Amino acid sequence: MTVSPTIQSTLSRYRPEILAALRCALKEANEGASPQAAAALVPFYGQMQYHLGWVDSHFSPVSDSTGKLMRPTLLLLAYEAAGAWKLNDNISGAQLPAKEGPASHLRRALPAAAAVELTHNFTLIHDDIEDGDLERHHQPTLWSIWGIQHGINTGDGMFALGRLALWRSLDEGVEPDIAVRLGEVLDQTCLVISEGQYLDISFESRLDISVSMYMDMIGRKTASLMACAAKMGALLGTRDEETIERLHRFGHAMGIAFQVRDDMLGIWASAEETGKTHAGDIYRRKKSLPVLHALEHANSRDKQFLQQIYGQASPITGEYVEEVLAIFARTETLTYCRAFLAKQCHIAHEALANVPHATSTTAARALDDLQTLVHFVEDIVKN
Repeated sequence: MTVSPTIQSTLSRYRPEILAALRCALKEANEGASPQAAAALVPFYGQMQYHLGWVDSHFSPVSDSTGKLMRPTLLLLAYEAAGAWKLNDNISGAQLPAKEGPASHLRRALPAAAAVELTHNFTLIHDDIEDGDLERHHQPTLWSIWGIQHGINTGDGMFALGRLALWRSLDEGVEPDIAVRLGEVLDQTCLVISEGQYLDISFESRLDISVSMYMDMIGRKTASLMACAAKMGALLGTRDEETIERLHRFGHAMGIAFQVRDDMLGIWASAEETGKTHAGDIYRRKKSLPVLHALEHANSRDKQFLQQIYGQASPITGEYVEEVLAIFARTETLTYCRAFLAKQCHIAHEALANVPHATSTTAARALDDLQTLVHFVEDIVKN
């Protein structure tokens, strides 16, 4: 779906700084190698750059096609909303660090932002392999070009780079106890994401998945890293535990909301809105929230039909898709999804409303931007 100008400005606000931090992480990784070793490793790091959208499959630079950078942006906004470590007009003597640039306060949080984005991309590389996906962002997936073995290894390397990037927080003045806590939060999140991926894979061959089971899965697989990003940003911005918890709660609600929004778009959005096939998730037999809700609330005949369609191996026809959509209408599934999404947005709004409002313009603008993320998701409920 086309991104609105308002959300686009929010997501692009710190894009240059995030990309610079990511490029720095990849550059520093190979700096200690001998010239011979560095030359031999060009394809290894080239595959990472390919996945990130910086080069083509021949490792030639291309115009920036990196994704939205949602998670590192969320981290930086949470960092600012939490106070950006005493960057607050009402704190006596608080000043920007004496380093270059009008946004020099970001330096404290950029290593963590890079770590979160590298971790996110490590999961995407492995997900593409596990799901057998041949395309991502309209280009062949890494593993489909260089093979599964290189794909797994490159994903592992990106995971390690993310952890190394995080420890560079110490070079930007982050206190050791906070750096350790950041590492703990990120490691715990990686474990939870792996749990979610396990559940997702195990659900593929089952027709007895309930809505509550699905919510638990996406809470681990999808929402956990967004919650992690918000919490890490808050940890970098303040020692106030109440503020940290509220921003963490915001991130989790937004992670659930974005996944449910995608589930809705995968069924009801037009091809013009998404650039994808209308009701594409039905054709792919994706067990998303709409079908699971319908299975729980359909009459016996409709439930049997859904089980047959989602359990068969032969392709789903357009006629079958129309019948599935009719079942969704009879079970009022769209109404349910809208209400569920609205509830998650309410949780997010409530969490932000209870974040102490610092008097700095930086914090106020960050809170406004976080509200913009919620409004972006809410738009689908109103349409």
